[in-house]
Amino acid sequence: MKKYSEMTREELTAEKERLQARYDKYMKQDLSLNMARGKPSIEQEEASIEMLDIINSRSNLETEEKQDVLNYGNLMGLIEARRLFSEILGVPVEKIVIGGNSSLNMMFDYLMQCYAMGSGEAYEPWVVQGGCKFLCPSPGYDRHFGIAEYLGLELIPVPMTPTGPDMDIVEELAKDPKVKGMFCVPKYANPTGQSYSDETVKRLAKMETAPDFRVIWDNAYVIHDLTGRHDDVLDLLDECEKAGNPDRAVLFASTSKVTFPGAGIAVLAANKDNLDWILKRMDKQTIGADKINQLRHVRYFANGLEDVKAHMDKLAGIITPHFNVVLSTFERKLKPLDICTWTNPNGGYFISLDCMEGTATRVYNLCKECGVTLTTVGATWPYGKDPKDSNMRIAPTYPSLEELAIATDVLCIAIRLAALEKILED
Repeated sequence: MKKYSEMTREELTAEKERLQARYDKYMKQDLSLNMARGKPSIEQEEASIEMLDIINSRSNLETEEKQDVLNYGNLMGLIEARRLFSEILGVPVEKIVIGGNSSLNMMFDYLMQCYAMGSGEAYEPWVVQGGCKFLCPSPGYDRHFGIAEYLGLELIPVPMTPTGPDMDIVEELAKDPKVKGMFCVPKYANPTGQSYSDETVKRLAKMETAPDFRVIWDNAYVIHDLTGRHDDVLDLLDECEKAGNPDRAVLFASTSKVTFPGAGIAVLAANKDNLDWILKRMDKQTIGADKINQLRHVRYFANGLEDVKAHMDKLAGIITPHFNVVLSTFERKLKPLDICTWTNPNGGYFISLDCMEGTATRVYNLCKECGVTLTTVGATWPYGKDPKDSNMRIAPTYPSLEELAIATDVLCIAIRLAALEKILED
């Protein structure tokens, strides 16, 4: 297979006509395939289904602290659940608060608190300070950007590198006292799948910032390794303590992609001063999260981290073949042409694809017209605007393997058609 850059105009035109014919065949099949979001598959949900029957009478509701889980109370969550997350996250149990099913909700609430009441007792609310900004590693997670945009913060994109955000740029931008924080997905980042190096984590902990600067450490994929491969990332909370900036980081995680997306449990972790400030708000906001669900998880993972790891190995066995379908198809149908690049992560939920510059929107529309729904182009950048119109977030987990193979083939055809159109126009 020749690279497009090595073909004559006549060869390029013939290739375009051949691909158009393949595309037209798919158009006639009335496809309806969805790769838009990183949703767990039904098979993944089924892997935890026994959890729903694990608590079925008052006789097995007793907790370590003799808590009535059917009644009000316990703002921080069951000690057993906090201990389980302590093992998973490598964070002391006293720093952990259990929430509902959504870590995104906990992030929103925390940032709203910073915006309206300040990030601590000693700091002015961001809304009073005015003109506040937030750093956004990009490509990144659209829902992170959405929270900051909703609050009226100015979003500043920072390029991602193989070891995390470009720290030279981060360190320079963070000196501005109006820059109040940044989002980080430190392990298997959404969508690039890259993990932060030790140096990146240490620099985040040590860098010069405003005193009320906060790193939103969304460790969503902390245990989401793919079969036989894993990355290790330093604990930012610990590194901030060592660097003399103990208030800098607030950690979030959940079991949304471990057990049930709509019925997992979320967690927040922070140092004592931050936690006291957060709990002061939470005490007015709620009487406590769902303790039955917390106990259900604790009972299901009765042996703690050992059971969690075994469960994640089971999920990796389900997820890895999905990644392999996409990656092997890219290798066969795109790599020899040298028209795009993509990541091959050791875990997480996404593959980041960079098409030929200026063609991603065209690729998206070609797929959509053919019945294949992808994540909206631009979603991985602040304000939904990819300056190069090249990045696409590929989410392989939800479709069946058969559907995924078809969707990926359509995607490859669209990438090649869009590239050929652009080349032939120039």
